[in-house]
Order: sequence, then structure tokens, then C-alpha cells
Amino acid sequence: MKNKIAIIGCGNLGLSIVNGLLDTDNISPTQLTVTRRNIASLEYLTAKGVCVTSDNSQAVADSEIVIFALKPYKLLEVVQDLKQELDFNKHIIVSLATGISLKEINEILGEAFPVFRAMPNTAADVNMSMTCISSFNANDEAINKVRECFNSIGDTIIIDEELMDSATVLGACGIAYVLRFIRGMIQGGIEIGFDAKIASRIVTQTVKGASELLIQRKEHPEFEIDKVTTPKGCTIAGLNEMEHNGFSSALIKGIVTSYNKIEK
Repeated sequence: MKNKIAIIGCGNLGLSIVNGLLDTDNISPTQLTVTRRNIASLEYLTAKGVCVTSDNSQAVADSEIVIFALKPYKLLEVVQDLKQELDFNKHIIVSLATGISLKEINEILGEAFPVFRAMPNTAADVNMSMTCISSFNANDEAINKVRECFNSIGDTIIIDEELMDSATVLGACGIAYVLRFIRGMIQGGIEIGFDAKIASRIVTQTVKGASELLIQRKEHPEFEIDKVTTPKGCTIAGLNEMEHNGFSSALIKGIVTSYNKIEK
């Protein structure tokens, strides 16, 4: 990838993206500029060749793709502050902020700008993010540039903007849901005899294997579940006990609750 990238507001998610990009052969560290009010925690990136600064204007001037990895309540204010530095002939704008629409951003910048919303997740840190992308006023060239950027840290999918809040819950919040499930499995493994280290190794590889089965085979989860639920067996007994205690229902309710929180 040839474009220079700025990440404005390099917190947890922004840093995951930076770490993922640095772990590929597709992007050189010298193509990256990252900003944060307090840059002390980002100094290690300087040694890797990344430009680290607290000056958002400098970051924008040195870049073509500008990723705003800011909290929603800060995004529009910072975009307004940088309006004079942003050039629609040069810059592609990508917002990672939940709940801030493309229309709201374009009302500040003007409709000539190609503007994107993207929702990656923190698995970007290990190049395994799922990033959902929507756009306004973007041609194929701009879309391909943004996809190339986020494909460097995992997989991408183009969706309608009206589904971006849903993408946030399922893809970004979803990391926490899955990790909580994994934690529960590890705790169960400890209770039935394993130490924490071995339980963690067994569970994480099992979860990885289950995901790969669905990704590669493209089957419904129940198809794979049926392979390991023999009549009167221990698997179906455990699954039924989980369902009696509201396992699937609790997960669905949690997802819907997170979505409703965004909507409010």
C-alpha cells in the first residue's frame, strides 16, 4: 500500500490498528503518523519508525488516509478544528466513532469529501480484525484504498450505513462477549481438574478450531454441533443444562441491550 495514513486519537482501538499494520509487509512504519494528547505511552512506536505527535494538523498534512479513532463526543469537534487542513482532492476520511453518521461529518466538511465509517475490532492487533465499512461520496478508487488498509489487519465487508451500529455490537463489542465465554470455559476447566495454563491452552485452541470450521466449511453452527452430540452423550447433556440456564437467551439479550444503548 502506497498511501500515508494518519490515526488521530490513538487509544486502545487505534493502537491495535497500528500494531496490526506494523506486523504486515504491506505498509512501512514511515507511512504512519499517530496522534494522542499525551504521547508518552506511544514513544516505543518512534523507535519503530512511526511518526508520533500531539499535533493533529501535522498528522493530516503528512497523510492521505485520515482515520479518526476518537470517542464519539470528540469526533465532530476535532473534524471542525481540522476543516481547513483537510483537502477533498487529497484526503480520504475514515471515522471509527460509534453513532456519528456520515451525514453529520459531511455537514462540516462539505459533500465533496469521500467519507467512510469503519468498525474494526481489537483483534486488529494480531491481524484478525473483522472490519465493517460504509461510505458516502466515495468512488471505487477510494473504496479500494480503504479496504486495502483494513484488509491489512484482517477481513473487511462493505455494509449499508444503517447497519453500522449493529456491526459495532456484533463485531467490536463481540470481542468482549467471546472473551467472557472463553473465560467461563477456562474456569470450568479448572473446576474439573486442569490448571489455568493448560485449561487456557485447550480452550483457546478449541475456540479457534470451531471458528475455522465455520469459516472454511461455511456450514451452520448446528451442523457442526450435531457431529459431537451423540445420543445420551455428555455433550448434549452439557448443552441442555446450559440452555436450561438461559445460555443462548442471555447472549442474545446482551447483544440487544448493547444495541439499544447505542440507539439511545
